[in-house]
Amino acid sequence: MLKPASSIASTSRLLLRSPSPASPSLRAPRITALTAPRAATLARRWYATSPEQRAKDQAKERAAVGPFNIRAAALFVLTGAGLFLYFQHERNQVAARKAAESANAKVGRPRIGGPFELVMADSGKQGYKVTHKDLEGSFSLVYFGFTNCPDICPEELDKMGEVVDSIDATHGPIINPIFISCDPARDDLSLVSTYIADFHPRLVGLTGSYEAVKAACKAYRVYFSTPPNADPKGDYLVDHSIFFYLMDPEGRFVDAFGRSAGREEVERKVRDYIARWKAEGLGIEKADLKHRVKADEARRVQSLA
Repeated sequence: MLKPASSIASTSRLLLRSPSPASPSLRAPRITALTAPRAATLARRWYATSPEQRAKDQAKERAAVGPFNIRAAALFVLTGAGLFLYFQHERNQVAARKAAESANAKVGRPRIGGPFELVMADSGKQGYKVTHKDLEGSFSLVYFGFTNCPDICPEELDKMGEVVDSIDATHGPIINPIFISCDPARDDLSLVSTYIADFHPRLVGLTGSYEAVKAACKAYRVYFSTPPNADPKGDYLVDHSIFFYLMDPEGRFVDAFGRSAGREEVERKVRDYIARWKAEGLGIEKADLKHRVKADEARRVQSLA
């Protein structure tokens, strides 16, 4: 007996309906869709004619780690290590330059001081040649003046001697006090020798020809008004810079002290410079310029002429 068309349609809808969740065994298997590039890759992998090629492709995929691979990771690590070492080296170089600048530029290091050759007064008309090199090894306090100076020069030399004595008491003899005449026409060896005897026992008195004194004054940036043809018997005053200069054991300028600087201020600054010098591990020799120079007979001269 034939079923009506409506019954056949109903039966068809039942057959096409998905199985219920209660019947998992009746579910249709799920098929994952493949994109065209992925399908092509699989096809190349599994259907390549060369087994060696398939092995190479598999090795490449196993070595890949995200956007990096082993070679890129190694390069990254080596680059980072190289940059670290480079910046460490640069930082050390900068520190070394700063330390050198600190040692060589305590207070800006104006270009004061330099070559000179004068004569140290000893006794009578006898003297000894002295150059800027003889100041090296110890600290020096250098003052430019003249023996006919009525008051300022003696006051400054007394102050300088007091500072030297105070430093001697704690550090020993490490400062050479130096007097350089800027009146070469009148300040001969005999007069300078007599003049310095009234001050510190280590005070070194230097004089020389007009050209030699002029060169020393120029090196220390000292102004003086003595004319080159001054009359040795003339009654005149010399206008000059009123400073005494602290020079380090390498013969380089450290500081200048004017008349307004009191003994306490000068002493405090000198002590500070000495402490900084020693803190850097730098040596200081005994201040015995006068004895060292006199021990060398080859330096002896009988007059300034």
